[in-house]
Amino acid sequence: MFRKLHEPEGAITVYVDGIAASAEPGESIAAVLLRAAPHWSRTTPVTQSKRAPYCMMGVCFECLAIVDGIASVQTCLTLVRDGMRIERQHGKRSLSA
Repeated sequence: MFRKLHEPEGAITVYVDGIAASAEPGESIAAVLLRAAPHWSRTTPVTQSKRAPYCMMGVCFECLAIVDGIASVQTCLTLVRDGMRIERQHGKRSLSA
């Protein structure tokens, strides 16, 4: 669906649901999720419908995902880091004590 128009300089590796994905320093996690099939980041708590990054500026909250074990991270506002672990969020986030 989405792809880079250029080869990233100094590419780093992040892991989306355990699968390695190439990313460019300075890009958002949401941009990586839009390139990594399947193209969604979370499911809704009630109907489990799939949602994907939409506004790309932190207003709509459709881009929530689990990042390095932290649930409900707005991926459009979070920049990638080498070795980052990203998981698609299913339903309600779980709160651990």
